[in-house]
Amino acid sequence: MPDILLIQPPIRDFYLTAKRTIPYGLACIASTLRLEGFSVGILDALANPKSHRIAWPQEMSYLLDFYTAPDISPISIFQEFKHFGLEFDRIGEISANSGAFLIGISSLFTAYSNEAILTAESVRRHCPEAVIVMGGHHPTELPEDVLKNSCVDFVIRGEGELSLPMLAKCLREGRAPHKVPGVAFRKHGGGMHINPPAIVADLDDMPPAALDLIDAKFYQRRKSPCAVAVASRGCPMKCSYCSIGCASWLPFRLKSISQVMEHLEHAVFVAGTRFIDFEDENISFDRGWFISLLGAIRKKFAGLGVELRAMNGLFPPTLDDEVIGEMKAAGFTALNLSLCTTSPEQLKLFRRADVRTSFESALDSAQKHGLDCIGYIIAGAPGQSAQDSIADLLYLAGKKVLAGVSVFYPSPGSADFELCRERFLLPGHYGLMRSTALPICDTTTREDSATLLRLGRVLNFIKSLSPRELSEVRAASNLDQSEITRHIKEICTRTVPDQESRRTAGKLIVALFMKDAKIRGITRLGDVFNQRVSIDLCTSFRNGVSRLFDKPPTHDDKRDRENNDC
Repeated sequence: MPDILLIQPPIRDFYLTAKRTIPYGLACIASTLRLEGFSVGILDALANPKSHRIAWPQEMSYLLDFYTAPDISPISIFQEFKHFGLEFDRIGEISANSGAFLIGISSLFTAYSNEAILTAESVRRHCPEAVIVMGGHHPTELPEDVLKNSCVDFVIRGEGELSLPMLAKCLREGRAPHKVPGVAFRKHGGGMHINPPAIVADLDDMPPAALDLIDAKFYQRRKSPCAVAVASRGCPMKCSYCSIGCASWLPFRLKSISQVMEHLEHAVFVAGTRFIDFEDENISFDRGWFISLLGAIRKKFAGLGVELRAMNGLFPPTLDDEVIGEMKAAGFTALNLSLCTTSPEQLKLFRRADVRTSFESALDSAQKHGLDCIGYIIAGAPGQSAQDSIADLLYLAGKKVLAGVSVFYPSPGSADFELCRERFLLPGHYGLMRSTALPICDTTTREDSATLLRLGRVLNFIKSLSPRELSEVRAASNLDQSEITRHIKEICTRTVPDQESRRTAGKLIVALFMKDAKIRGITRLGDVFNQRVSIDLCTSFRNGVSRLFDKPPTHDDKRDRENNDC
């Protein structure tokens, strides 16, 4: 029975990307607790394959106008709202059976902070004597708000590897915890005691994460365990939308190459990991250090088939042909590139440089070295023009890259969060501070943001088509609408929808889009219906993207399609 139980709560959303939810942070904290003599367990409520549909939260009811279910077309977006992971009562039961005297609950993202609180309430019902501690980005930035709930005894602000062992020792020894870095709690006489966030001065002082506490059987890709790695903390940039770079208390620090490799070697040789995602905010910022790390990885894991990604995104100016070549040699299979926007005015608001030159150079190098690319843009920020976002999509349309549309959400601690507060743009519920909730309605309306999400799907589907298929779409767009919808009905009713039939129906949906700039969905019975979108934005996009249908097939287009068909 552990002294301390660390919990990753369940989440409620439209989708879950499991390999992005590995509780690496809890495993790091567990390792430092072990050094202090505590026994530790991790209850990962997300390491559960079951999910179930739940009623939409009342505060999200406006999304019913934008997310229509069911839609079986390949360009559909969000539909069902689900609970992913264990039920809250079950978490409380497991916590009680653990016998832990201290239970730590992770609350990383403000959008899921309610699930963290519901977890704390369940733990309190089942474990009335346990000390409940909450940490993560949300309580770091908004400790007073979290402590309003009586189920939470302490908040840990900042880096928990430093604070939680010190707090646990104070509690075990009966000492006052007010000097613990990063600690916050309610004072007996009223008010709150809130310390500044804790910072680990030297990341190499931290032991390797306790990977043995992570459910490797759940987090798998191609039947091999996945792992998360963090080789640095903080970010030297000051982008207005990001709470990491804007955090004055959080310095940018790099781990030593040997420390990173120690973690990776354990993941690969002990846990059998074959997919590793670096969750750093800016892993490639220090070119020399990054190249050294890539060289060490290549040398140590050569021939093992280890796949690497940096799914948080890469800043194009930090990449050049040598770096990208080293990334390929080390095991990277794709580049997640942060474009942000091409609008000069919006870049000033975002405090970002125009990276188009380095972005295009990275795309050229990626193609040379055989790496796929995704280019991410931000849409829907306060003051941002929706037509500028259309220009961003059309820019990506002409490049060998998939489009990732990230709808802006206000992140506590960022400059844009304060801007939204000043302009009374903050949504009225923490659960709305996520991209899927289309949280901001300003110069880009919610209808605009939903349209941009759908257009990103349309663009990526078009990019997946071979020259022959593009010709088929162009020819189909000359048919009458009734004839196209009849073909879709036939496709969907003569067979159980599968990937091939959905793709065929998708080509006809795109043909309809090229006719009148309307985005449509398909019911399970093959009926075609209109989605709620901005016709102005769709028309601008349709007119701009039509050039893809007029492009003559190139050798690369033919080769890529042949490879996809194999």
